[in-house]
Amino acid sequence: MQTLIEPQDSHNETLIDNVHPSDWTNPTTDGTYNLVAIGAGTAGLVSAAGAAGLGAKVALIERHLMGGDCLNVGCVPSKGLLGPAHLIGRAREGRDMGLQLKDGYDVDFPGLMERMRAIRAKISHHDSAKRFSDLGVDVFIGEARFTGPNTIEVGDRTLHFKKAVIATGARASAPPIPGLDQIDYLTNETIFSLTERSKRLGIIGAGPIGCEMAQSFANFGTEVTLIEAMHGVLPNEDPEASEYVKYALIKDGVNVLCCGKNVEIEKREDGIHLVLDSHEQAYDVAVDQLLVAVGRAPNIDALNLEAAGVEAHKKGIEVDDHLRTSNRNIFAAGDVASKYQFTHAADFMARIVIQNALFKGRAKASALTIPWCTYTAPELAHVGLTPKTAKDEGVEIDTYTQPFDAVDRNMLEGETAGFVRVHTRKGTDEIVGATIVGAHAGDMLPEIVLAMTHGLGLKKIASTIHPYPTRAEAIRRIGDQYSRTRLTPFVKKLMGKWLAWQRR
Repeated sequence: MQTLIEPQDSHNETLIDNVHPSDWTNPTTDGTYNLVAIGAGTAGLVSAAGAAGLGAKVALIERHLMGGDCLNVGCVPSKGLLGPAHLIGRAREGRDMGLQLKDGYDVDFPGLMERMRAIRAKISHHDSAKRFSDLGVDVFIGEARFTGPNTIEVGDRTLHFKKAVIATGARASAPPIPGLDQIDYLTNETIFSLTERSKRLGIIGAGPIGCEMAQSFANFGTEVTLIEAMHGVLPNEDPEASEYVKYALIKDGVNVLCCGKNVEIEKREDGIHLVLDSHEQAYDVAVDQLLVAVGRAPNIDALNLEAAGVEAHKKGIEVDDHLRTSNRNIFAAGDVASKYQFTHAADFMARIVIQNALFKGRAKASALTIPWCTYTAPELAHVGLTPKTAKDEGVEIDTYTQPFDAVDRNMLEGETAGFVRVHTRKGTDEIVGATIVGAHAGDMLPEIVLAMTHGLGLKKIASTIHPYPTRAEAIRRIGDQYSRTRLTPFVKKLMGKWLAWQRR
């Protein structure tokens, strides 16, 4: 099913003109391509642009919208809504800081959505068919279908390739909830087409999409009910960090029903009813619209993978650590082949494909240090191991935590909720994981990611001067915490003797 881009206004017309131009003519194929990228989301775009920039003959195929989920129905539009939503939240908090908002504020929901569409249209030039054609890439608009181990068919064109990369991404899929097939529901592929604010919104799934949209719409004035089958919200994150997000959602007016069991959906005269049990209590919640924010399926059905000898499973393309498929001349990257379904992960997997496919490289996906962030307020950012995953992998760790309520900048800004938590290999300063929950957590985390990627430990962080006052001072204090562990009673005793001798 193709994503519909609505409404048909000037902003979306600009978007479509860039990422799926109606007058586009597919180029004439001539010779064999060094690389054919199937799918013009992040992984396909980076693969194509990078390879063409190095002098390769490259083709890029997209059946629908260039830019993929990130541009059209993911990162870009969602953050376009989170910006004004967080401003509303901060405005309310301003009352605790001495601001008197006597006249309050009005939410122009159609205006907010139009602003998002305008920004998305502006950004879309970067992913446009014309831009990539100007980069020297042969851009094909149409359905790709393998016809052999080194041939792909697009419309009436047959493309021959030395190497190919499948980067077709994934799409929203429906979970097996009784009654769901009887209603029209929203997914991330349709919610950004809304022009009118729903009075009552139900959301199934308290992962990143569910939490971000729940907080946004609650701040816009919608009555939001968020249902999660597991305990709490963001159940795969550090539990204490997730609790900060849960508390913030509740504070912003979200009705959070976690441990939701036996969910059923019924369509009645007064709306859509969500019938479920949560913590041994029965609920019957009426909503006007329902967002389903769980379930993803790989976009592989139309590829005719059997003709190319490419093996796949229900979660996507089967690849090795070098991102090769069972056909050694075909690679896969991005959401269609990775458990890390993030734009930045797809970007760096594409870079591995370029190295390994075109230059016989041996780069490994497992060597990537992949962070992520949920952009609620507070944000929750993570990289590497958690205590649970460390235990599962048999890695002994030491843990250091710095709460933000003791960091001067956070205190001054009124953003004291949260903490920085860093895990090191036991007895060393080697960082193996970190979680930050708090304001601007996503912008703070890269300092730790840099340290992990390049083998810098907490000792190096402790010796790095951070400007005062900044939120990142919390990370430097983590380094100080480690340094204090090196001052054992024995070392302290020796230093005391040395200093006493100096006084003679």
